[in-house]
Parts: sequence; structure tokens; C-alpha cells
Amino acid sequence: MSSKIFVETGNLKLGNIMVNRVVLIGRLTRDPELRMTTSGKKVCEFSIAVQKRMKPMDGSPDADFFRVIAWEKTAEFLTNYVGKGRLVAVDGRLQSRKYTAADGTNREITEIVSDTVQPLDRPREDQPRDTVEAGAVSGDAAPSVDEYDPFADN
Repeated sequence: MSSKIFVETGNLKLGNIMVNRVVLIGRLTRDPELRMTTSGKKVCEFSIAVQKRMKPMDGSPDADFFRVIAWEKTAEFLTNYVGKGRLVAVDGRLQSRKYTAADGTNREITEIVSDTVQPLDRPREDQPRDTVEAGAVSGDAAPSVDEYDPFADN
């Protein structure tokens, strides 16, 4: 008996299905940055910190940091209503791409391309999120792992 899975889609039968699905819950490490592609599509980049189940004993960070990309209406929503420190659920897929850096070195990056991003908490009243005009780009660089604790109560 075969252990292959078959799905029938119309007249097409697919075998050996592969899945590329990521679901993460974490806190934004910086405000989302909205920009426009050369073809006019809205894209937003941000990072989230996902706390590890157990604190590392070697002194390394107790969170993993992931770069996330959102497109169009999701990108616009995030830029306008979600900011640094907010808890979000990200559902999407992993994407790996290669590029040449300004110094001529070849680099590879793995990031999450989101299908949906859902805020899971409310903004704190003492730190209201200013709305950002569509097309604006934040000038702040992402803090280093050593500079920012996304799980601090401050």
C-alpha cells in the first residue's frame, strides 16, 4: 500500500504534495515600513520577535527574529494601525532569495511572505500609534538584538 497523498483538482491529479506554510505569533520589533514597487504595488516590511519556549543558558537572545513582507491592503493596514511592540499573528509562506549587496558580495535571505497578519492586542493608551500616510517610509533602522527587548513591560 502506497503512502502517497493524491488530491483531485478537476481532471488533474497531484501526487507528492509539498507544503510551505508558516504561522507565527510575535511582537513587532519596529514600525512597519510602507513603500511602493516600481510597478505601483504597496509593500510593507517589518520584523517580529518570537519568544523561545526555553530561555537559552548560553546568554543568547531568548527570541528568534523574523523578517516579514506584506502586500497591498495588508501592508497599508499594518502601516496605519500596527506599530512597534504590538502582538501579531502572521500566516504565510517562506521565501528565499539571492541578491548582490552594495559591496558586491552575494547574499541570500529567507523571509516570510504573509497571506494574513492579525493584530492580537490593543494599542496601549499611553503610547498611541500615529497614523502614517500611505507611501511614507520610516527612517529608523531596526534595532539590534542586543538593544531591544520586545517582551519588556516598558
